[in-house]
Amino acid sequence: MISSFSNFLVEEEKTLYFVWGRMNPPTAGHEKLLDFLKQKAGNNPFRIYLTQTEDSKKNPISFVQKVKFARKGFPQYARQIMMDKKLKTIFDAMAAFHNEGFRRVVVIAGEDRVREYDITLNKYNGKKGRHGLYNFEKITVMSAGKRDPESKGVEGVSGTKLRGYAEKGDFSKFSQFMPKRLSNADTRSVYNAVRKGIGLQAVKEFKNHVQLDPVSETREAYISGDLYSVGDKVVFKENDVVGTVSYLGTNYVIVESAGVQKRCWLDSIELLEKEGNQKVAQDKDVSKVSGTQPKPYYKGLDKGTKKSRAAHFRAYANKSDAEKKSAPYKKAPGDTSAKTKPSKWTKKFKDMYGND
Repeated sequence: MISSFSNFLVEEEKTLYFVWGRMNPPTAGHEKLLDFLKQKAGNNPFRIYLTQTEDSKKNPISFVQKVKFARKGFPQYARQIMMDKKLKTIFDAMAAFHNEGFRRVVVIAGEDRVREYDITLNKYNGKKGRHGLYNFEKITVMSAGKRDPESKGVEGVSGTKLRGYAEKGDFSKFSQFMPKRLSNADTRSVYNAVRKGIGLQAVKEFKNHVQLDPVSETREAYISGDLYSVGDKVVFKENDVVGTVSYLGTNYVIVESAGVQKRCWLDSIELLEKEGNQKVAQDKDVSKVSGTQPKPYYKGLDKGTKKSRAAHFRAYANKSDAEKKSAPYKKAPGDTSAKTKPSKWTKKFKDMYGND
């Protein structure tokens, strides 16, 4: 009887350690967080709770899916990863812990959340609210360390980066930062769960780098960071007014011109490229071809002819001086047969690559 009562007292003195996180999706970085949680808990009980918010931006994977993926990715902690749909907020969880009989709790969180949790959780300690009542002897918020977003390893991984890789169709990079115990099949499931959650099609064939049919070439180039950057000079298609990109949105940019800022869709502007003191609009159909592709080179031509013309220019530019002398420049696809005065663009090309 004394032994049992002694054990009861010991149980009463235990402190609950827990993590409250999004894990959308679970990553290799989260395993370090959970290892830290277990280490600090020692002989005390510890639990892992995942948030239940669902949206297409930061929370594309559903609560039930997240729990399933986390339990598979961190099987050593599967029993501690809880699935209680009633605990929708951290305050709900605190009230539940209080009702279980715990008198002290320790929250393990990222350094950026420590102050927030410390203030809010202690603020409502002993006060009844919609979540119920919790009244602990002590609430401690402990930092799991500061994440380095610039690190290329696990230390720099984040849900934001992983969601970005899924959006770009880069399964290779996405898989590199998945929990090491997650099978390849499950990694694919996580990848597709993210893609579906942000409104993109699931992938059936996986390669080292997944190449998807683009929904929009302009949109794909923008997502890849190959279209616009802050500070770029652009021209409005509707009126040829020149402005400067001051902000990059999800599918739009903000352009400043003459002190006025305007929100623009990606297709409503064109990038300008500086050549000496002249700003030259690039033809969007062949803008990805190496080198400069001024719009006037391709004016009035269909897309197929533009590509053939760009290939012709590129092939000629790559020839050696000896090859150019033995095989003089020939008319490019799209050139008219009529004798016309050479344009400034033709002159510029010949100045750059010769006319022998």
